Amino acid sequence: MDIVVDTSVIIAVIANEPERQKLIQVSGKANLLAPPSVHWEVGNAFSAMLRRGRTTIRSVQQALAFYAKVPIRFVPLDLEEALELAGALKLYAYDAYLLACARRYRAPLLTLDKGLQAQASAAGVEVLELD
Repeated sequence: MDIVVDTSVIIAVIANEPERQKLIQVSGKANLLAPPSVHWEVGNAFSAMLRRGRTTIRSVQQALAFYAKVPIRFVPLDLEEALELAGALKLYAYDAYLLACARRYRAPLLTLDKGLQAQASAAGVEVLELD
């Protein structure tokens, strides 16, 4: 089974946030997919943490070493389809990329972002719940 994961899921797992165990249970032995933009969003999330003084560069380096071991397959998507979704649902492109990815690969989305969960439903994308 394939599952599309977003940055919120990746950060929660590699930064050992409270949802980590549930996320690992839900994703189980699934194949993790993501659009290429997620890789850069991970970097952006860590740079924001550094800027706000929430972490150190050493901690980021350790988290990135763990991230490098997470078996995520970064898959291509159709930019036109993603932008059509962005326009229709009034989304940022990065959120539209995730939904277009889930639709293209017929895979459910795993995210901690409540707004994205609602938009996924509007786009006909299944959302995995953490219970």
